[in-house]
Amino acid sequence: MWKHDRDDLPVTPSRFMDEFMRLKRGSVNRRHFLKVSGLGLAAAVMGAGTRPSWREARAQTPGEKVCLNSWPNYHDPATFETFTAATGIAVDLTVSNSNEEMLKKLRTGVADWDLFVPTNYAISTYVELGLIDELALERISHYSAASQNALFTWAGQVSGRTYAVPKNWGTTGIATNTEELGTGITRWADFFAVAMAEASGRTVVHDYQLTTIGNALVSLGFSFNSIEPAELAAAEKLLLAVKPHLLAIDSDYQPAMRAGDAWLSMCWANDGQQLHRDLPEIEFTLGKDGGEIWTDYFAIPTAAQNKAGAYALLDFLMDPQVAVKEHIANGAATTDSRVLDLLPRDIRTNAYIYPDKALLTELEFAAAVTLTNPARADLMARFKAA
Repeated sequence: MWKHDRDDLPVTPSRFMDEFMRLKRGSVNRRHFLKVSGLGLAAAVMGAGTRPSWREARAQTPGEKVCLNSWPNYHDPATFETFTAATGIAVDLTVSNSNEEMLKKLRTGVADWDLFVPTNYAISTYVELGLIDELALERISHYSAASQNALFTWAGQVSGRTYAVPKNWGTTGIATNTEELGTGITRWADFFAVAMAEASGRTVVHDYQLTTIGNALVSLGFSFNSIEPAELAAAEKLLLAVKPHLLAIDSDYQPAMRAGDAWLSMCWANDGQQLHRDLPEIEFTLGKDGGEIWTDYFAIPTAAQNKAGAYALLDFLMDPQVAVKEHIANGAATTDSRVLDLLPRDIRTNAYIYPDKALLTELEFAAAVTLTNPARADLMARFKAA
């Protein structure tokens, strides 16, 4: 086992990452870092013993890259720097604004992803279309099905086979700049009313039919997942009324909220936590009238070119010592009890990330039908074109 040069302690995965961050901050030089980790650097990151996916990837793809497609503001860059330092494999990160965008790129062959991050309701469609692989769980040695919370992780299995493993879960709510708008926006009905009044010209909705249409439906008393023609028509009427009052239709709304250009936005919980952490006047609220609860997963496209690299990165990200740093950075809730135990108490008790269970009862997981429903797709197209 490799030893720490200062106090003769083992270089555990956690200690390695601490040393790597010291190197980034300039607290130690590269010589010190290499002396501490030595040739065992990668083994220290990935844990003791053999890690099939890491060993295979390092043998087959040294110095190459693995392509990851995910969501805006969703990862700590230091995570990928650590992975590259350990394996020699660079991570090429791209982002999507919706699951529809992800699906379209995979179906048309435009995507060149080795690993990507779909949401719960999309996974069954990917399986039906033959676009993602059944996962070889023996190649993800850090994944533990037993430590996962089944409330959030059921969608990763289709017909008893595992096609995706969870990254994190969360909710979709409302971000409000309380210095500009005050408080009291607690329902989606409030959101749309304020967007057309005090927040006119300062409001952002997602470039994502699921949440933009879904939250409009909820504000009218309908299901987030409705595909009923009359209910969609009512939602379209509301969205067309609010359209002239919008600052933007954009799923990457953090820059506008941070700059003060936007005062009100549809917001995922992890973004709400990041915004409030840096700008306390921006508050995140769940709609009392309903809305969305979700889980995002990791999946490997059938057409992936570097599956060895994908498994190596996935195994790395499933390591609780790595995952805990990701969760602290991005503000999303973990599905893994091992990670939850490692999180600081102030995060485990943060109501934005882990809301009271009573608040979750009004929320809905997205239904698979909404991903490919032509009526919702056409509605969103008309809304954006108006």
